[in-house]
Amino acid sequence: MTRLQPAHRRTTARAAALIASAAVVAVGVQTGTADADTPREAGATAVALSAPQRAAALQEAQTKAADTARAITLGDREALIARDVVKDADGTVHTRYERTYAGLPVLGGDLVVHEKRDGARSTTKATDARISVASTTPAVAATTAGQAAATSSRAKDAKADTTRKVIWAATGKPVLAWETVVTGTQTDGTPSRRHVITDADSGKELFSYESIRTGIGNSLYSGQVSLGTSGSNGTYTLTDAARGGSKTYDLNGGTSGTGTLFTNSTDVWGNGLVTHRESAAADAHYAEATTWDFYKNELGRNGVRGDGKAANSRVHYGINYANAFFDGSCYCMTYGDGYDNAHPLTATDIAAHEMSHGVTAATAGLIYSGESGGLNEATSDILGTSAEFHAGNATDVGDYLIGENIDANGTGNPLRYMDKPSKDGVSKDFWYSGIGNVDVHYSSGLANHFFYLLAEGSGPKVVNGVPYDSPTANNVTVTGIGRVKAYKIWYRALATKFTSSTNYAAARTGTLAAAADLYGPDSPEYAAVANAWRGVNVG
Repeated sequence: MTRLQPAHRRTTARAAALIASAAVVAVGVQTGTADADTPREAGATAVALSAPQRAAALQEAQTKAADTARAITLGDREALIARDVVKDADGTVHTRYERTYAGLPVLGGDLVVHEKRDGARSTTKATDARISVASTTPAVAATTAGQAAATSSRAKDAKADTTRKVIWAATGKPVLAWETVVTGTQTDGTPSRRHVITDADSGKELFSYESIRTGIGNSLYSGQVSLGTSGSNGTYTLTDAARGGSKTYDLNGGTSGTGTLFTNSTDVWGNGLVTHRESAAADAHYAEATTWDFYKNELGRNGVRGDGKAANSRVHYGINYANAFFDGSCYCMTYGDGYDNAHPLTATDIAAHEMSHGVTAATAGLIYSGESGGLNEATSDILGTSAEFHAGNATDVGDYLIGENIDANGTGNPLRYMDKPSKDGVSKDFWYSGIGNVDVHYSSGLANHFFYLLAEGSGPKVVNGVPYDSPTANNVTVTGIGRVKAYKIWYRALATKFTSSTNYAAARTGTLAAAADLYGPDSPEYAAVANAWRGVNVG
């Protein structure tokens, strides 16, 4: 689960920072080439697959998985499980696989196989370590590992929910381990679903990370908008049949369960005031629709998971809960009503941020800790902001501010600033060697800053009436390439280049490869990506 902001505004050191040093290993990466009569960008752009087409592509990949494993020289005890697929207009197919060893999941062993229409194949791996362990028989019992994991949790009412045997390969030499999911409640009221990795031979905790990722309707923030609803003859629900049947539910101050589906007799939702419960629902439902359309129309992705299925929303979570989160167990977005129960966190950029956590979970699966965790958070800010711009709403105009409408902290200020992240007092503008030890909501500033520089360039600028002034490392001058090209490059890297353990150096490699795919290795766009990374002290 990922929250929109930390439970406390402080920097926390994490043992998980070790994973930030595990760079993507590109094995024989080749730059895609479109047909002579196809513009490079069109050739490398992902094709929107219908749910049946995607299912068929995944089935075909799984059928060929054993052959693929041999072709990329995996060991005899290793196998591949197809998890996601992206098909380019030029026929190139990017298939994302999870890996198993002796039937056990290999955490940190994920990889992407890129296959051109002519059969040329290359691979991007989370690790190039040989996957092998001396024995798959643990010395430490599952119950012992589970109890230790629950004891180590800071969550209220922590308990070991599930424990499974795995191979842990994300931070060095692969080892036999137990993965325990510890449930409970975080200090700010956010649900906790912490994954704890325990060495199955020594009982030592190796790693842990949080998987809860934070963070006609008369809406609170977007004005009067059209909503996708269902029903007739005096009974209507917030069910969007055009977007996978996505629904919006009322938790009514509760902190568990699905809630009650919003239903009314008029098909007019809310009155634009916080006192009407439907107003926040209208915002969340509208934001889900506009974000869905952004992904489908701009990036060729059919829904959060790419399968055309619903991503539901839950509003009015808890009491005085000033956060929002995405929960991968239900693929749903959940929104609190703010520190005073009068500022629901349902603005478009926030909702798109949470939905984008689902996209990351379904693609790169960036581990929510260390540098990969910062990239996970930044991806939600980058694509959430891009969705806000794409919505073109006259009341809530696009900007490079995160959460500017919701007043989540009671200060009247945005949560984050993309042009100069350090304006919030804690986020980081530039890379340095200890950035993996910083809370992911603050280390994300580096990638947010990169994206702003890539889109708009350095120095002073006004966009949609908002003034910006973006600094750079070593006073590098960066010229922007425009927001659309910037988000297409970032999304392609996420969908086809990044893996679970991608760090900032590997993100630079991945975005350069994405720019080469889309615009060519000698293009101004490629050069701009390299320069924007220099602007944040990477590369």
